[in-house]
Amino acid sequence: MLRKAHDVPVNKPGTLVRMGVLALFWGSSFLWIKIALTGLSPVQIALGRTVLGAVVVAGLLYAGGQRLPRTRAVWGHLAVAAVFGNVVPFVLFAVGEKTVDSGVAGVLNATTPLWALAIGLSFGFEKQRNAARLVGLVLGFAGTLLIFAPWEKAGLASWGALACLAAAASYAVAYTYVGRTVSGTGLSSMQISATQLVLASGLTALVVPVGGLQEPHLSWQAVGAVAILGVFGTGLAFIINYRIVEDEGPTNATTVGYLLPVVSVLLGAAFLGEGINVRVVLGMVVVLVGVGLTRKQPATAIVPAEPEPVTTLK
Repeated sequence: MLRKAHDVPVNKPGTLVRMGVLALFWGSSFLWIKIALTGLSPVQIALGRTVLGAVVVAGLLYAGGQRLPRTRAVWGHLAVAAVFGNVVPFVLFAVGEKTVDSGVAGVLNATTPLWALAIGLSFGFEKQRNAARLVGLVLGFAGTLLIFAPWEKAGLASWGALACLAAAASYAVAYTYVGRTVSGTGLSSMQISATQLVLASGLTALVVPVGGLQEPHLSWQAVGAVAILGVFGTGLAFIINYRIVEDEGPTNATTVGYLLPVVSVLLGAAFLGEGINVRVVLGMVVVLVGVGLTRKQPATAIVPAEPEPVTTLK
């Protein structure tokens, strides 16, 4: 079954509010990661925020009379989502911020929608290949190159920046995978979030012996930062995120990334004294223009309707 592009869901007022709150939670996450790194390793931060997020969401789930899904297929799909949507990006962003400012990490995170579109086009999930979206894709990656400035020895082409970029791509994989396998199966956003975070907690714990056995240097700042990351930047944020995925679809849901650079750069400058040069600002503008173009849809385009719910996952 096909439907016209103007029938594709657009942002509703409630969705825009949720996206604003989510941008605040996730945009500030880069600030809290930077503070948490003063006392904890990247893997320890990832484990702490994931466990706290799982406790918050699972508690709200059961308090609301819902339960975790029981089918193996759901748990299998969400295990994949947990790897690419939690374990990998949580660790990589913390690794990246050891050498990259929190504001720059937020800018690089804004490439998530571009990666999502690139994945969709590469695997045939995205049927709309209009010129504006393709130009936007090229512009977005050109802006990323401008931010990295590999032609400058003192530029951002470092392992830390590459870790942040890989984390953004990992988020895109998770969005796409969940949209193709779990969304539309009858599961609530709370069930999806709780299951994914429970799995992510266990999977992150498995990484601790590899990179999380360093002696922590606990302080109230580091502990408080992880607590905020877990409760707000992970737990409540994931509930809001999957509600947006339900309402708008996985590709549209990634557009919250447009707002993250603004939040992260402003907070980094205000609370961490991070400077930011003209080149990075220009790169951020180019990225955002590119991402904005990728959202343009021709009014007469024909796109596939949402797939029927996968009954085996219920």
